[in-house]
Amino acid sequence: MDLETIPGVGEKTAGALAELDDPERALRDGDVAALARAPGITHGRAARIARGAIRREHDDPGGFLATDRAREVYREVLSLLKDRTVTRYGAQRLETIYPSPCRSRIEEVQAFTREAIEHEPTEDVLAALEGVEPLDRPSDVRVRDRCLATQDAERYSEAREALPELSVEVVEDARGLAELARGYATVVALDESFAGVDVDGDVQVRPDALENPAEVVPERPLAFFARNRTSLRAAVAVHRAADLEAPCDLGSLEDGLERLADDGTVAGDEELDRLTVAVDDLDAAASTAESVANDHLREAIREQDVTIEGADLLSLVERGAGVDSLLSRELADEYAAAVEAAREELVDSLDLDTGEAEIARRAFGDEPTFPVEREEDVVSRLREELTAAKERRAARLKRELAADLADQREGARQLVRNALELDVELAIAQFARDFECTMPEFGTETAGFAIDGGRSPLLDEPLEAIDPVDYAVSEVALLSGVNSGGKTSTLDLVASVVVLAHMGLPVPAENVRLQRFDDLHYHAKTQGTLDAGAFESTVREFADLATGGDGSLVLVDELESITEPGASAKIIAGILEALDENGATAVFVSHLAGEIREMAVFDVTIDGIEAVGLVDGELQVNRSPVKEHLARSTPELIVEKLAGESGAVFYDRLLEKFE
Repeated sequence: MDLETIPGVGEKTAGALAELDDPERALRDGDVAALARAPGITHGRAARIARGAIRREHDDPGGFLATDRAREVYREVLSLLKDRTVTRYGAQRLETIYPSPCRSRIEEVQAFTREAIEHEPTEDVLAALEGVEPLDRPSDVRVRDRCLATQDAERYSEAREALPELSVEVVEDARGLAELARGYATVVALDESFAGVDVDGDVQVRPDALENPAEVVPERPLAFFARNRTSLRAAVAVHRAADLEAPCDLGSLEDGLERLADDGTVAGDEELDRLTVAVDDLDAAASTAESVANDHLREAIREQDVTIEGADLLSLVERGAGVDSLLSRELADEYAAAVEAAREELVDSLDLDTGEAEIARRAFGDEPTFPVEREEDVVSRLREELTAAKERRAARLKRELAADLADQREGARQLVRNALELDVELAIAQFARDFECTMPEFGTETAGFAIDGGRSPLLDEPLEAIDPVDYAVSEVALLSGVNSGGKTSTLDLVASVVVLAHMGLPVPAENVRLQRFDDLHYHAKTQGTLDAGAFESTVREFADLATGGDGSLVLVDELESITEPGASAKIIAGILEALDENGATAVFVSHLAGEIREMAVFDVTIDGIEAVGLVDGELQVNRSPVKEHLARSTPELIVEKLAGESGAVFYDRLLEKFE
């Protein structure tokens, strides 16, 4: 894949993406977390790159959201979806779902959505998802007790790239291998020519080492699984709670993770634990053994009556004999018992095996001395034996566990991806349930949109408190109605439904049929009259739309506020004429609907959100626009109410002015 062909990806960004393990897979799956691991790529940038890759795949020109208010609606409905995710990845992944005019893209997401809404967001699954995070690739693994050796410069470069965790050395002959063996615990020779060479130390001839990295550097897979153990365990729990088909053996994976310590070493092996404790406690155990022997001797001396005749004492002094000789002569049995106690203490406290115990017993000699002291050279030898045994066992266990886990690495990756994708699906499913959504129908013969039982998700009200709205427009229409009657909310509902439908997602309604629009132009209500420059800019924008908006949906909220009412009616009438000629679909909310209709050269449709009356000063409104109906204004309703209550001629005369 030529990464620079993705919209918004230049040479520098393409180079950063190329450093990922599998950038094509990440782009294909919209894996924002993986893309964000590329150097210098933020999560927001990663989402834009993923959208760019999707646009390229579907030949999507972009620009569906043509105005600020249209983009605001998209961000608001996207936020509602993201609020229902558990993982950060889920929220990032939803950023790659955007409104598109392309049938292939819409249908692709619709297929995903139809499967998603079948899921049940249970508490067990959501709780398990809290521990799932994208997998991290450890980059800090360094192994210093092993090295690779080769005679070939090309092989040297290949080895450095394939196994960066190890040092790679160039040697000329067997002498060079021998020198390396004196500095490293293990030397792995990559050249077949070294086969049969006899040198001191652990030198392994492995021409296939680069093809089997887990055998040479078991720390690599172990570090990966240790670093990601929490997420992997959570992903296992998600698969079990959601009854998902697993891409690997969950029991084997859990067993492998159980055998792995946080630092990437092997855990749970009793023999390795014994050797580790023995090495760590050797000095303290030897000191304790000394104390046992000396305490034994002191007690024996206190209880022993030693009588030395003068001739014997003189003989001892003349020979320069000291306490040792006296001990040998008078307390030989007690000394032997003290030394035996020290030996048993050392062997028992370190839980040494037979061979190790044989060395340990020599740490305390048979020659009497006081105080009793250990033989440091023997203790050092014991330490070397224990350390070597520990390292041999740890290395073997690492290789075995690495071999078990390395085979499950791709399955483990897919396991986590499945769990993270499930979070996205559950968010969509929860959104669909919370707003009682349905999948919209795009019809090739459908013009405009038809919404049955729609409830705007942008209203800050409980769903049950929102009156359902039925509304359909197939051409150009004016929407009239009383203040606070729900005109803007109706536009928001239409915009939300159209945006969600073109994202390929469910829409908040009982039933929706619509055409595939090329773009959405939603112009929010202007606050106050515009100055001359802003007015000119607004008119230019509508001029561009009027000349090329045949596949557009245009939603406009009270455009008359941009200038004086008389001029506004004329301008809106002209815009509607152009949009009608182009075959665009448009809804213009206006309090000047009657005046605009009179000025338009075609029979413009007027729909009305009808207030059915006043109850205790509160408007009672039919929220669904009535087709071909100019809604009465709030002042008319008030005058009508007063006329009915008082019967005064004044109110009747005022009421006649509204006819």
